[in-house]
Amino acid sequence: MKLSRCFLAGLACIIMTTQTSLAAMQDQGTNGKVEWGVVRQFQITSSPVDIAHSLDGKYAFVLTKNSEVLIYDIKGALLGTIPVNKGVTSIALDPLGQFLHLSDSENDKFYTLAIDFVVDINTVDAPFKGKKDAPVTVAVFSDFQ
Repeated sequence: MKLSRCFLAGLACIIMTTQTSLAAMQDQGTNGKVEWGVVRQFQITSSPVDIAHSLDGKYAFVLTKNSEVLIYDIKGALLGTIPVNKGVTSIALDPLGQFLHLSDSENDKFYTLAIDFVVDINTVDAPFKGKKDAPVTVAVFSDFQ
């Protein structure tokens, strides 16, 4: 009788372990001297292949199996999509966040893309001089000398 109880207890442990491994990722946990907790998660349209993020944590770049790079902001909003060759297998962002590097193992190529973000500026009720519909150019100087 004791043997069958041990067998049933062992079988229950195996079933529980299998069910746990099939479940979604745990939100937090501890193992040895490591603790983890999910800070944010994004629902993406295709399986991820590689990921890169800006050093300031504002942007995440996700290379997918659909041969595209999805760009998310810190809140999880999709900002844009960049189509890439099917051979692209890894991505990396330069330290300043200005260039996205792609390695294409199928075509033996390495690409560097310049990354810029379009920002809408609300000018409603702002004072202006000249024609209301005149073209405007904005120059940004970031060298702060």
